[in-house]
Amino acid sequence: MPDLMLDPSTTALVLIDLQRGIASMPTAPHAAPEVVANARRLRLRFREKGALVVFVRVDPGPRWELFPRVTADVPRPRPATALPADWTAIVPELDLAPDDVIVTKHQPGAFFNTDLETQLRRRGIRTLVLGGISTNIGVESTARVAYELGYDQVFVEDAMAAREADLHVHAVTRYFPTIGRVRATADVLGALA
Repeated sequence: MPDLMLDPSTTALVLIDLQRGIASMPTAPHAAPEVVANARRLRLRFREKGALVVFVRVDPGPRWELFPRVTADVPRPRPATALPADWTAIVPELDLAPDDVIVTKHQPGAFFNTDLETQLRRRGIRTLVLGGISTNIGVESTARVAYELGYDQVFVEDAMAAREADLHVHAVTRYFPTIGRVRATADVLGALA
């Protein structure tokens, strides 16, 4: 496995859906509090080095009316009641700073119909360090487009999780290694020069 070296001037930490409504649900193989704690460690190091930090949140609308509606064999459940007002708020443990970028999406992936690519390209970002919940939905959807756009990617295995362990494991062992590098939080912390 080649050594990982990250240039803070061209690398962005992109944290997907680490918001109250999602981080409050059960996750595997890493519990959401562990994912948030590792994301906080990464966020602190990126800020220390002056690197860009991007928080992506999903806003499906109060009754999921903004999320895609498609005919599917296993339809995604939609809540019967309105979502809480703070459902989209980034978890407080991540301590938003004024110079953080916040991207709001209305679908799983962070690039479609958002300003994420503009935020990254205009700052000269070439490498994305990705984490969040869920590995196989928000992170993977974002990663697929990032790959098509030519970004180098680092997937922080212990700073992401899914609803079921096998969904996470499949992404980090079978798919992510074909479009980027999979590393642990400690590896990324040490790689940020």
